[in-house]
Amino acid sequence: MATFLFDRIVFGPVNSRRLGISLGINLLPSDRKWCSFNCIYCECGWTDRQPFFSGGFPSGGLVKEELKKRLILMQRQGKFPDTITFAGNGEPTIHPEFGRIISDTVELRNLFAPEAKIAVLSNGTMLDDHSVFLALKKVDQNILKVDSAREETMRLLNQPGDGFRMDRLLDNIRRFSGKFVLQTMFIKGMIGNRSFDNTSAGELHDWLKLVEDLNPEMVMVYTIARDTPLQGLQRIAASKLRDIASMVSRLGIPVQVSA
Repeated sequence: MATFLFDRIVFGPVNSRRLGISLGINLLPSDRKWCSFNCIYCECGWTDRQPFFSGGFPSGGLVKEELKKRLILMQRQGKFPDTITFAGNGEPTIHPEFGRIISDTVELRNLFAPEAKIAVLSNGTMLDDHSVFLALKKVDQNILKVDSAREETMRLLNQPGDGFRMDRLLDNIRRFSGKFVLQTMFIKGMIGNRSFDNTSAGELHDWLKLVEDLNPEMVMVYTIARDTPLQGLQRIAASKLRDIASMVSRLGIPVQVSA
C-alpha cells in the first residue's frame, strides 16, 4: 500500500488525532526512513537498513533556524500550535544532536508559543544514551511506544534491529518513574502464515499487567488510520478500543482513544 515520507524538517501544522494542532519536526533524512524499528504498520513505509551516518541528518542549527522561522510566522498570523511534535521519518532520538535540539526547542517554545506542549514520539530504544534520557525528561509529553507486553509479539509487529532486548527497554522506561505517556497500537492480521491479534484476551491480560507496573501518566490507545507497508492489516473497532480504555481507566490511569 502507498506510504509517504516527510520532505521538510518542520511540517504542518496538522490536525492530529492525539495531539491537537500539531507542528511536526522531522530530524531524519527526507529521502528515506531511518529507524531502530521496522513496524509493519508505519505510515512512512519500511526502514532503510543502511547504517546510520551523521552526515545524513539535518544539523541542530538548521533545525533551530527552521523552527524559529515557522513559529515567528505562526505568531504573526495569530495561530499557535497545541503541540510541537518530534515524529517524522523514523526514530527522532537517533539524531546525534537530539539533546541540544530539545533544549533549543524548549527555548523557542517559551519565546514564541509558551502555551504549546513539546511531544516526542519514540520507541525508547535509545534510552541507554544518557543524553537522550535527560532530553526526554525535559519535554511535556514523552510518548513511548509499547505495542505488546510479549516480546514475541513486539518482534512480530515492530521488527526491532539487532541487539533489541525487551527487558532492557522496559527497565529504561521504568527510570522515568511514570513520567511518560504509554502509546499502544492495536491491530490484527497475518504475516506469512502467522496470525496475530494484540487485542486477544491473553495479550490484553499481560498488557494490562504491564500498564499497571509502568504506571504512566496517560495511555494512548489507537489503531491504524493510514496506509501501511504490510498489506492486509485490520483496524480494531472503535467499540473494542473503548473497552480496552475502560480496562485502563479501572487501573486509575487516564486514557485517550483514537479510533
